[in-house]
Amino acid sequence: MRGFESASKNERESKIVWYPTEEQKKLANVTKFMEKHHLKSYEKLYEKSVQDPEWFYPAILEQLQIPWIKEYEKVMDLSKGKELPTWFKGGRTNLYVYGLEKHLKNGNGDQIALVWEGENGATISKTYAQLKKETDLLATQLKALGVKKGDRVGVFLPQIPEIQPILFACAKIGAIIIPCFSGFGADAVAFRLNDGGAKWLFTADGFYRRGKIVNMKQVSDRAVAQVPTIEKVIHVKNIQRTKRDPAFSYGEKDVFYDDLINNATEIEEVNPEPMASDEPLMIIYTSGTTGKPKGTQHTHISFPLKNAIDLYFAFDVKRNDRMFWLTDIGWMMGPWLIYGTAILGATAVIYEGSPDYPNEHRLWELVEKHKITIFGIAPTVIRSLMKFGDNVREQYDLSSLRILGSTGEPWNPKPWLWYFENVGGGKCPIINYSGGTEISGGILSCLPMKPQKPCSFNGPLPGMATEIVDPSGTPVQGEEVGDLVITQPFLGMTYSFWKDHERYLNSYWRRWNGLWYHGDFAQKDEDGFWFILGRSDDTMNIAGKRLGPADLESIVTSHPMVRESAVIPIPDEVKGEVPILFVVLHEKVEEQRMCKEIKELVAEKLGKAFLPKEVYIVDELPRTQSGKIARRILRSAYLGQSLGDISTLQNPEMIQQVSTKRQSN
Repeated sequence: MRGFESASKNERESKIVWYPTEEQKKLANVTKFMEKHHLKSYEKLYEKSVQDPEWFYPAILEQLQIPWIKEYEKVMDLSKGKELPTWFKGGRTNLYVYGLEKHLKNGNGDQIALVWEGENGATISKTYAQLKKETDLLATQLKALGVKKGDRVGVFLPQIPEIQPILFACAKIGAIIIPCFSGFGADAVAFRLNDGGAKWLFTADGFYRRGKIVNMKQVSDRAVAQVPTIEKVIHVKNIQRTKRDPAFSYGEKDVFYDDLINNATEIEEVNPEPMASDEPLMIIYTSGTTGKPKGTQHTHISFPLKNAIDLYFAFDVKRNDRMFWLTDIGWMMGPWLIYGTAILGATAVIYEGSPDYPNEHRLWELVEKHKITIFGIAPTVIRSLMKFGDNVREQYDLSSLRILGSTGEPWNPKPWLWYFENVGGGKCPIINYSGGTEISGGILSCLPMKPQKPCSFNGPLPGMATEIVDPSGTPVQGEEVGDLVITQPFLGMTYSFWKDHERYLNSYWRRWNGLWYHGDFAQKDEDGFWFILGRSDDTMNIAGKRLGPADLESIVTSHPMVRESAVIPIPDEVKGEVPILFVVLHEKVEEQRMCKEIKELVAEKLGKAFLPKEVYIVDELPRTQSGKIARRILRSAYLGQSLGDISTLQNPEMIQQVSTKRQSN
């Protein structure tokens, strides 16, 4: 497989734009860890972490002060094969113990655990002591209701402060949470609850979005009607925070969160349940753009610990940090933020509302108001905010920021540089972070003590034995392009898919023997920087030349009128495949002229061989709830094929627009 020999590699041939200062390098968590273990470079740390997991995992968990209810006998047991490792065999712990209780034992109960802000500007903050008290009260009441170890508990909530104690209370008693995206319809929620066999559901009456009430109870009622296993629905009266009391009717299954907390004072506190490494903490479903959504199983010894390890090394999270990510509890970055910051004793900042309401500066107001130090967002949101101008730092005090973050999809150079210059002031590194729900975090990342090129990664994270391979599974040479794989088991890998182990094996372990197939198309440049070029199953083969979607899309988005774009391959009798391009513009212009300009730009930068057969101007691109462009669904819609499950799309109405474009051609 050959690398691309075209101008489309601009971002991969760009110059380094950020170097860490001596102070940034010295104070970084990763530097201090290397010094403690007498490792002279990150490369030495990485090499030792993947070659000697029996050293690495105890060393980092000691650094993170992870206590055990029962000490483990062995770090990693591979007697069941690479596909099903047993971590910390014989050991028992609980997220509640190492993510919450330890802070009070260490005298840090006054540290702020959470800052919440609603769309109307209302705020709530909680210390670790307050969080523990609320968690303990809730856990005792859940036990009294009949919730027991192994029970599945749906969590269908907006970004509200109750999320934290709910997650920790369920963990404390050994219940298994099933997070659901707050914007889901009833059928999508019902599928997850039915598939997981949920007996309990946390939900809210509603939430505000762009100043209007979203009736969440109506959705949850319709979902619960489809789930015969549900015994009780626990409601948070979220709208009443704003003194609104919509007329909702409740039934025998319904109980109220506030009543549970207020009536729990005389109930004997329950002890945290000792949990083994194969006992689930959470079933979190992937987007399901190919077949039904997959329920990835994660444990107390996988997902939260991988979260904390990544936040420690990549995002340099310290106890005095305030970390924000624009996310939702139903996307892995929601639990990731809550668990990771709590384990490290930092502050999670969450926002319940639209990022551009009541104006396009809403996020920058959050940074200024709450002195956020680590700020994370998807590239898509940056693309949507760029159109409002470059004077962000002139209007808002963003001086508290020291780290920027991004994940969810590949960058294009223009929005990356806008984020770097206009939000970070050219001083904050962008920690580009790529992995997945089934990983519990990242495979590739940037590091706060290494230089950066636009859109790049510094490489694999500690503990992640990673290669780029050709179609035979052989590591590529030099700058060749290939599939991103993981060659060794890692803490954080999903234990399996819920009730579907064969699908888990087929998805990740059976393409190549002994290699975890992740499905990303990647490349390293001559300077050692890594790049994700898109999903490998989105890769096009045009007249024998392989092309990743990011290569064409980066060129198209360099046009000043283009906000974002998506390319799909369709069959062609001559070339095998040809690209079809969908484009979202910043403002309306004459479409025929714009399509002509885009084709000319592609011909100039990439070559006429890669010209899109058609260019379509659309209002939006279809996206999953986590913000990823649903290229496979886009392609199926364009070709008139079966769409599969589209319940997880943010904007399913766009499918009809795509179909109409094809029919009008």
